[in-house]
Amino acid sequence: MAFRKVLKRTAIVGTGAAATLFGLSQLVEYRKTQHGLVRLARQAAEMELKVPFADELPSRGAQLAALRDTEEFDVLIVGGGATGAGCALEAVTRNLKTALVERNDYSSGTSSRSTKLIHGGVRYLQKAIMKLDYEQYMMVKEALHERANLLEIAPHLSAPLPIMLPVYKWWQLPYYWAGIKMYDLVAGMECLKSSYVLSKTKALELFPMLKKDRLVGAIVYYDGQHNDARMNLAIGLTAARYGAAMANYTEVVNLLKRADPETGVEKVCGARCRDVLTGQEFDVRAKCVINATGPFTDSLRKMDDQKTANICQPSAGVHIVIPGYYSPDNMGLLDPATSDGRVIFFLPWEKMTIAGTTDSPTNVTAHPIPTEDDITFILNEVRNYLSPDVEVRRGDVLAAWSGIRPLVTDPNSKDTQSICRNHIVNVSQSGMVTIAGGKWTTYRSMAEETLDAAIQTHGLEASASKTVGLVLEGGRDWSPTLYIRLVQDYGLENEVAQHLASTYGGKAFEVAKMAQVTGKRWPIVGKRLVSEFPYIEGEVLYAIKEYACTAIDVIARRTRLGFLNVQAADEALPRIVELMGKALNWTSDRKTDELEAARKFLYYEMGYRTRSEQLTKTSEINLDYQEVVRYKNRFHKFDKESKGFITTVDVQSVLQSINIQIDENSLHEILSEVDLNKNGQVEIDEFLQLMSAVKKGQVSDSRLAILLKTAEESLDLRAPVSVDRSGGGV
Repeated sequence: MAFRKVLKRTAIVGTGAAATLFGLSQLVEYRKTQHGLVRLARQAAEMELKVPFADELPSRGAQLAALRDTEEFDVLIVGGGATGAGCALEAVTRNLKTALVERNDYSSGTSSRSTKLIHGGVRYLQKAIMKLDYEQYMMVKEALHERANLLEIAPHLSAPLPIMLPVYKWWQLPYYWAGIKMYDLVAGMECLKSSYVLSKTKALELFPMLKKDRLVGAIVYYDGQHNDARMNLAIGLTAARYGAAMANYTEVVNLLKRADPETGVEKVCGARCRDVLTGQEFDVRAKCVINATGPFTDSLRKMDDQKTANICQPSAGVHIVIPGYYSPDNMGLLDPATSDGRVIFFLPWEKMTIAGTTDSPTNVTAHPIPTEDDITFILNEVRNYLSPDVEVRRGDVLAAWSGIRPLVTDPNSKDTQSICRNHIVNVSQSGMVTIAGGKWTTYRSMAEETLDAAIQTHGLEASASKTVGLVLEGGRDWSPTLYIRLVQDYGLENEVAQHLASTYGGKAFEVAKMAQVTGKRWPIVGKRLVSEFPYIEGEVLYAIKEYACTAIDVIARRTRLGFLNVQAADEALPRIVELMGKALNWTSDRKTDELEAARKFLYYEMGYRTRSEQLTKTSEINLDYQEVVRYKNRFHKFDKESKGFITTVDVQSVLQSINIQIDENSLHEILSEVDLNKNGQVEIDEFLQLMSAVKKGQVSDSRLAILLKTAEESLDLRAPVSVDRSGGGV
């Protein structure tokens, strides 16, 4: 650790000396030359690497066989998040025999539930300057370097994003501007784009939803944004292509140990693993075991030594997804001063808008659940900086999730209560290497440091690190115009082609080959899973090649549908289960279990419960007399027999009379959203309760409310004109 810090200090001193000798312009040219030399060195290092599975990834079964049958690995990594996958790629490209096991799916934990930013940490830099904290400054500098590298190695999954910092007090403008300019300066040649100041008029032009009152101006700076779960998967798939034996849904039951012949101390030499899907157990032996389990760091540490103290202090970050019209297409927003001191990000992502908080204390759990209080807090803060013209409605929350960040204390520190702001690499007495803490952006440097420690501790024979500049899965053959070839060569819709290109990069052609013919004039191929999202059925089949084992894997991590719209994901599930069941030979019972498990995931972990409760909790009907009369009249146009309830038959009858065709299954789904007591019919009180919730903004996209309103308007247009309204018949 100390050696790494000395190197970094030397680099800074060298830069200052060069600036003095050559002058600023010469230094810029010098850095450009050095950058070019580094790029050539990267390419030469990459050419040395062999890619055993360049054409076809080994199946999960083949990977399990490799784990089971290999006599001994150099390294066994436990954990398939960003850090674990990064360690696997680091190890295998350093010519180490590498294994990785993950008890759930790759990126199923924190790594898929982030803010989707690749950033250096503006707030950390502010603290570094205010407190003259050199360590924190170096942490930002390292993160900015890793940000640049990640944007380069996965261009299809990541891109620069401008983020606006609105300013409402004059004195804050120079203060924030100085801080953001320092952020650019620390990034140096790796600065994405220079930050700039905007007048009030220009700020509102770029972000028209912004609150105008007391707005002085704004500052725009740049960070990176990515598809976090797909990025995690790309790292893991790249490691698998280079020869790492990797298996998801494979948990560690206990650690294997043997006595050191020289000291007699027990050393970790592998793990007893269990295939979660079949229950089969087997041993994986390795010279070194790396603990990269994120929030579950202490669980594996205690498996090694029951007496070891906890070092993980979990912290939850909650995010909500609201419609894309809440933010511009390509401009984020940062609120650095919320009512409770936390920071809120407001970012466009996948044509939607993400709003989320920074960390708050929580308990470790495999299934973190966003609470209604968290969602309400975020919505209230969003209202504070959006224009009053924009009605921020609770019903617009399409999905919500909570991610647990594994903040840690350094076990070697004298003050064990203090939180480590960066990450720690710890080696236990038994030789197990633990990497904990850190953040998404720095996964690669964390992995490099971890492998350095593993190699030194266990005397492993390995080459130098080659992961800086090593292009990830799909990145090599990607270009900004790749989607055009997909449209021209396969007859895909433009939106679908763009989605495939930005998700799979150069591998998008393999997905396109698996796309089904639509039978339409256009698009020729590519049946969508749901109409409003560009995900197609062919992706479900390709997901299996990417080690998807469950329906949750598809809706949450191979596609991001569950994170974008829980209702749409729920509608897509039956078809996803049908496609996976056919490809994987699932029994009818397995299909039923998959459907139930995926719906439970959406209900609890993706915010479907809090969404549906907005209607069920609204027992009070908050409508005035005229509104009640109007909605009762609308209801009775469908309840022609005055039964007090309507069924699918009633609605179908009215729709047919105005030439609207909806199949019975779809109609049943529409009514079931409002059928609170689940008796197969919608009573008048349930309908009034729905309209009250719509009025209060708790429900914003009820299909039944919109359908009945549209049908009523069509019926009114068809009604005969009375004699008195026609001017007495003249």
